[in-house]
Amino acid sequence: MVENQRVVITGVGLTAPNGDNLADFRKALLEGVSGIEIFKTRYMPPVPAGVCHFDPYKHQTKKQSRRGTRAGAISIYCANEAVNDSGFDFENSRRDRAGVFIGITEHGNVETENEVYNLGQYNNDVKFWTHHHNPRTVANNPAGEVTLNMGVTGPHVCLGAACAAGNIGLIYGVQMLRLGEVDFAIAGGVSESIHTFGIFASFKSQNALAVHEDPTKASRPFDMDRNGIVVSEGGCLYTLERLEDAKARGAKIYGEIAGYAYNSDATDFVLPNPARQAECMRLALDRAAMTPADIDIVNTHGTGTNQGDEQECVAIREVFGGSGAHINNTKSFIGHAMGAAGALELAGNLPSFEDGLIHPTINLDNIDPECRLDNFVIDKPVHIGSIKSIINNSFGMLGINSVVVIRRFEN
Repeated sequence: MVENQRVVITGVGLTAPNGDNLADFRKALLEGVSGIEIFKTRYMPPVPAGVCHFDPYKHQTKKQSRRGTRAGAISIYCANEAVNDSGFDFENSRRDRAGVFIGITEHGNVETENEVYNLGQYNNDVKFWTHHHNPRTVANNPAGEVTLNMGVTGPHVCLGAACAAGNIGLIYGVQMLRLGEVDFAIAGGVSESIHTFGIFASFKSQNALAVHEDPTKASRPFDMDRNGIVVSEGGCLYTLERLEDAKARGAKIYGEIAGYAYNSDATDFVLPNPARQAECMRLALDRAAMTPADIDIVNTHGTGTNQGDEQECVAIREVFGGSGAHINNTKSFIGHAMGAAGALELAGNLPSFEDGLIHPTINLDNIDPECRLDNFVIDKPVHIGSIKSIINNSFGMLGINSVVVIRRFEN
């Protein structure tokens, strides 16, 4: 691949239920520290959830935040942290050559639910309806809030891609760099989902909402005792640059985006199609000019639902059976961060290129025979020395699949 088509990660900004920066997040994953706690939501008993504890006023004032949204606050925090981490001289750069590309599951439900509830306190008199409703709920809001906060005048867009969105935000950033539309991309995914009771109620009505007397054990993908999804909020945004630009300024490079793919099942609203998932993984590998034997870590999507976990394992066995790749899962620590999931889960594995460690899967006490995979990393990290490649699975409702392949950067 010609150098101006090679895209690398130069900065990471994140907030997760168990860490507000990459170092703390990674430490929690290696030490087996869950970020799940009991959370109160409207109209329902308290539920296990992944709650982020970042400082929303680190990069914006309280007055500015009152106009915005929870998703916007997460995005602003992650974007600023990523740019700071990258060492890029953003202050003196051309802001029209930067772009913001954020994957989301949905947006606007939180603010609309709150506004409807508040209106009910005033006999539903619409004169009390907030004039901030429209800019808060338009689909481009989180990315747009970042541009307002950081003065970015290049393109911005939110990419609605269900729970595949974190990967797809990253993919879109790569594509825009390769097209020459931008020189610097802020890309990834965010989710504010725990602040809407509707998502909990909907999963509960599907018998897909996890329950456990110990919230830290509620998220247990692939385990016989799994009983559903733990809903979480979070965000992870990356700074992406063309390799030649990153090298020219002496940037630290976390990894190179070697390949990617996304496709559609076209078979069901919620039930996954393992054949299409396998096709997506193979296409990402083909674009990276790799084979399954070249992959060291497969980070699974695994959400803790019975059929979802089983079907993904069918796809992984089809592609990676006998390949020697090690398998792990990040949702067992943080729950399902929806639009942020793919981006956060990739971030949790990126430091493997430096430390040679594969973070484990926790709460996998009794693996479902239908989910048995070779080389599952369970309970404790595994050190395999040199790690050169990671494949990151992220799948979503309406049958959208996304896969990203990251390679350790080598000249």
